[in-house]
Amino acid sequence: QVQLVESGGGLVQAGGSLSLSCAFSGRTSSNYAMAWFRQAPGKEREFVAAITWSGGNTYYKDSVEGRFTISRDNAKNTVYLQMNSLKPEDTAIYYCNLGHGSYYRGTWYPGIDDYWGRGTQVTVSS
Repeated sequence: QVQLVESGGGLVQAGGSLSLSCAFSGRTSSNYAMAWFRQAPGKEREFVAAITWSGGNTYYKDSVEGRFTISRDNAKNTVYLQMNSLKPEDTAIYYCNLGHGSYYRGTWYPGIDDYWGRGTQVTVSS
């Protein structure tokens, strides 16, 4: 059973920074990608950033590109999301994803059998 646990969320003022981590445990298939999604109150879950197994390819939602950076450490089974210049519209629950999704026309499509964390709250005050 694969488990993902996010951490690092919190309350920050606009313009500030937060760093999220997602550590996973359990057996996984090889060459899995990892991604971050978020869901704001009353809105659908949306793609934020993704990174391939090697870390050689990264993908971002347009509105976060240049402000957020996704990275991973396979030796530590951890993916990170560094968030800078945060805006109130970044307020959401951030979810970690692991699996075999794919990128197409500006968004990341999770795989049917992907794993998800329970989320961590990020609140940006104006």
